Amino acid sequence: MADIWAYILSRPRKIFLLVLAGIFVLWIVFGDYGVVARLRMEAEHGMLRARQQQEESKIIENTRKIRQVDDPEAIEKIAREKYNFSRDEEILFIIEKK
Repeated sequence: MADIWAYILSRPRKIFLLVLAGIFVLWIVFGDYGVVARLRMEAEHGMLRARQQQEESKIIENTRKIRQVDDPEAIEKIAREKYNFSRDEEILFIIEKK
């Protein structure tokens, strides 16, 4: 232990610079804009990009559905499939799944 203190006291400038460099490296790695924070931000950015793609595909699907509202055949198809409507003189069989 005495040898360590003797070395530190004999070269204070070198030790000061090493400690300063160590603090700087720790700041670069763990600081607010350091490597760890950068990796966290990149992961969050990837998740947000994926969510953006999902939302954009939903918007495209909804736009397509909105454009179909003007088509009478599309309205009839939805009424038949979803609400079990039928035309006159047509027999409708409903099969329920269990």
